[in-house]
Amino acid sequence: MNFWRDMYKPLLLMLTLGLILLFITAALASEPNAVEEGEGEEAALKAESDTGGEGEEEEEEPVRVRVPVEARGIYLSGYVAGGKERRESLFQLIDETKLNAVVIDYKDSTGKVSYETQVPLARGIGAGENKIADLPELLADLNERGIYTIARLVVFQDPILAAGKPDWALKSKSSGGIWRDRKKLAWTDPHSKDVWDYNIALAAEAAELGFKEIQWDYVRFPSDGAIKDASYPYADGRSKAEVIRDFLSYAREKLSTYPIYVSADIFGLITSVDNDQGIGQYFEDVAGAVDYISPMVYPSHYALGTFGLADPNKAPYETVLRSLEDALKRLGEGDGQLRPWLQDFSLGHHYGPEEVRAQIRAAEELGLKSWLLWDPANRYTPAALR
Repeated sequence: MNFWRDMYKPLLLMLTLGLILLFITAALASEPNAVEEGEGEEAALKAESDTGGEGEEEEEEPVRVRVPVEARGIYLSGYVAGGKERRESLFQLIDETKLNAVVIDYKDSTGKVSYETQVPLARGIGAGENKIADLPELLADLNERGIYTIARLVVFQDPILAAGKPDWALKSKSSGGIWRDRKKLAWTDPHSKDVWDYNIALAAEAAELGFKEIQWDYVRFPSDGAIKDASYPYADGRSKAEVIRDFLSYAREKLSTYPIYVSADIFGLITSVDNDQGIGQYFEDVAGAVDYISPMVYPSHYALGTFGLADPNKAPYETVLRSLEDALKRLGEGDGQLRPWLQDFSLGHHYGPEEVRAQIRAAEELGLKSWLLWDPANRYTPAALR
């Protein structure tokens, strides 16, 4: 009895220690495998990179590239492009004909921007107008439908910018106030680099929204009104043609980071004369600074007797053919491609399917697969296009 009584306490202690060791062993076995010193941080970084850092995969930025298009398009004003029912009827016309492009006003000849622009200066002078409230969605839809989108920006005729920044506007020599043309519209000084940068900022915004091309219109000096009364506060000795050429070259360089094309509209007669007509549009200079050059070869805009034609307005095929022949002879290597504006409106002579088709035929017979139709009312002639 004394033996077992003396052994009781040591046996109880050994049993207790054994149970403790058993629990410790079990606990260690359930822990994850340890990493060697210095591997913990590397493993954590690898795990973070594998999961995107937040447990979500990062979305790659879509790659946007310039895709060449043989554009056959129609012009849409900001209000028409913003009206879903009206614009859809025009998109249906595109679906049913050889058309595949639209030219949409981004900044029109009044200086209004057709969208709630975020360009600070444009917002500050009240240039933004929500004519096309769903513009980003519209551009995405047109892209999905395979319709090429061109943003038209009127450059130097800009009553809103002239009012908001009067120092940048043309001045009247006689009154000292802002000079205005025959329609009482104000112009900004084409010499001003501030004016250049304002328009380029709007073009960049249009590119970011999804337009495939920027088209400069009114990229010239004024052509009507009391021209001799106009003074240019930023004149620096350059000729008008040099100023327009320099703007186009500068704009093209500034927009080169965007996957877009750049084009410019010119007067139709510019293709057939050896001067700039006093507005700064010298054919070779413009053609060398853009991807597409678009002479507005509207037969109604040619004087009687031009090209030896009694009335060019009544001879749409011959007028367009002669104008574009002259242009093609002057294009040099590396110049922009020729893509004319054709007439689908009546002015002095009724234009129907035959007259519109005649102009298209003249362009295509010269090998031009791209052309644009202009009607300020945006009412086009389906029979001429089917």
